[in-house]
Amino acid sequence: MSLRDDLFGTKAMNGYRSSKSNNKTKHRFKLNLQKRRFYIPEEDRWITLRVTCKTLRTINRKGITAVLAEARERGTLNKKLY
Repeated sequence: MSLRDDLFGTKAMNGYRSSKSNNKTKHRFKLNLQKRRFYIPEEDRWITLRVTCKTLRTINRKGITAVLAEARERGTLNKKLY
């Protein structure tokens, strides 16, 4: 499985670590992915999503229904959730 957020499609970034002597080594910044179950009252069902902690904060603020609608119109929603 790829390290991607199911709702927003966020993926890992590449970059460099810098030592004290300013030597650069390649580094991959991985996502803080969490597997969570959400209840959607309009559809009367549970869905399991792999989301980042930033997405979890957005869901807590806006609600799962609003975030799902936003991801659907943006086109970043994982196809298995339709």
